[in-house]
Amino acid sequence: MRANYFLSSIFIILFSCNGFQSIENRTLGIQPYENFSVKMTDSIIQAISTIYNLKVVVLPIQKLPQKAFINQKSPRYRADSLIRFQKKNLDTLNYILGLTHKDISTTKRDGNGNIKKPLYKYEDWGVMGLAYCPGTSGIVSTFRLKHKNPKVHMLRVKKIVIHELGHNLGLPHCPNKKCVMTDAVESIATIDNAELALCSNCKRKISN
Repeated sequence: MRANYFLSSIFIILFSCNGFQSIENRTLGIQPYENFSVKMTDSIIQAISTIYNLKVVVLPIQKLPQKAFINQKSPRYRADSLIRFQKKNLDTLNYILGLTHKDISTTKRDGNGNIKKPLYKYEDWGVMGLAYCPGTSGIVSTFRLKHKNPKVHMLRVKKIVIHELGHNLGLPHCPNKKCVMTDAVESIATIDNAELALCSNCKRKISN
């Protein structure tokens, strides 16, 4: 096991967060992928309902698309490919969030859109979640959130879900380290330090 197994940038914001989407009367589809825990799904929905005013529906379980699979560093699924795959299933939904226990990855880029160096490290960078900001599709993996205490593990997953949805709804990273929208800066400790809640500033943005 690599020493940096848990060190991963949680979120790569693919577009500038320059606008906030009204979430009133909007519907989020939860897309569980093969063998994702029903109990965990229910707990995630409860967290979403508490923080965001979204109608939530659970979609039928699907297999992860083989086109998203790679085996570059280890068996993984490309998060950006999963996001594109999910968008095809939006139909009457406003947003869709995929949930998987499998490892996911993306290409990590700098502020100019260039792949960060060294390339061997960042061309395929394991992540816990990925979302467009603003956008309609996001993906969350539990793979890098493991903890011997199942309550801590579940809390981490909820925080990632709320963070990813925040990006889809137009929220950028927040400088408040206690806010769930804080940037993890490649450290699981940052996730554990944040609260499962939006700070007052992010709440104001999302309610406008």
